Amino acid sequence: MRVDLFDFELPQELIALRPARPRDAARMLYVPGEGAFEDLGVRDLPKLLNRGDVLVFNDTRVIPAQLEGRRAGGEAKIGATLHKREDLRRWIAFIRNAKRLKEGDQIIFGGGVTAIAEGRNADGSFTLLFEGDEPVEVLLDRAGTMPLPPYIAGKRQIDAQDYEDYQTMFAQEDGAVAAPTASLHFTERLVSELDAAGIQRETLTLHVGAGTFLPVKADDTDDHQMHSEWGRITPEVAERLNAVRAAGGRIIAVGTTSLRLIESAAREDRTIAPFEGDTDIFITPGYRFNGVDGLMTNFHLPKSTLMMLVSALMGQERMMQAYAHAINANYRFYSYGDSSLLLP
Repeated sequence: MRVDLFDFELPQELIALRPARPRDAARMLYVPGEGAFEDLGVRDLPKLLNRGDVLVFNDTRVIPAQLEGRRAGGEAKIGATLHKREDLRRWIAFIRNAKRLKEGDQIIFGGGVTAIAEGRNADGSFTLLFEGDEPVEVLLDRAGTMPLPPYIAGKRQIDAQDYEDYQTMFAQEDGAVAAPTASLHFTERLVSELDAAGIQRETLTLHVGAGTFLPVKADDTDDHQMHSEWGRITPEVAERLNAVRAAGGRIIAVGTTSLRLIESAAREDRTIAPFEGDTDIFITPGYRFNGVDGLMTNFHLPKSTLMMLVSALMGQERMMQAYAHAINANYRFYSYGDSSLLLP
């Protein structure tokens, strides 16, 4: 499909630079498969789901994966955004000022943290080998900053509040360089209300990579290559998800990261298999969903892979109508913005 089919004009003032306070005070646009849209709030979620449905959250934890440094032996400034772990000491990273970096160069970051640019990859990224004996997570805590999306970081400074705001209440497993932002709206109060309504909860892990922020440069979706991300659905979680569906409940992904991993693990008979490994699934209109029955998600960038994903779930025309409604109603967009519930 043509990428420009997923384009729209968004007023800059609708890009949220801070989250709602409290988190569950965000607005939520309810988008059913047909009929009118409803302007609601995140706290209305328990009333929109059925007893026996299950919400599936991503328990990945965002690490301080944004690094600033210089090339050893010179003054060339080098920025690195870690994307995907290769092993205990190696990460693939997107590099700013990459033309000044060669294979074998040492990069000196803050706090005495250094890395070797081992090799340039086909997509222009570099494999970085972090030097020393300390765990890389310790080095990042010392030298890194929270990797806020460029549409936020380009408008204000990253500060201490972001270390709390850009982490979900479900965060457990270190490894993401972007938050699963649909889950940012959840609070202990909302979770208690969901429990009381008989809505089940499960977690999986997908370590979101920096590729989620990259624009689609191709003119046609067939020519776009997704970056891979590592994920895991345990056998126990897969078994419980299958039990929910067998009992007539719906599997509702909280966030596109949860949805992508569930669909990566889904079989043709609509059961969920255990999963552990990389996925580069790219969901566009025409895709047949085997794993999920609905999605709670924030509002996405124009011409992005995530805009294509929600269009695959609900229909391209339906989603363009929903986004036009959201813009006219002054919903707040992107990572710190408002939410939507999509039930085809």
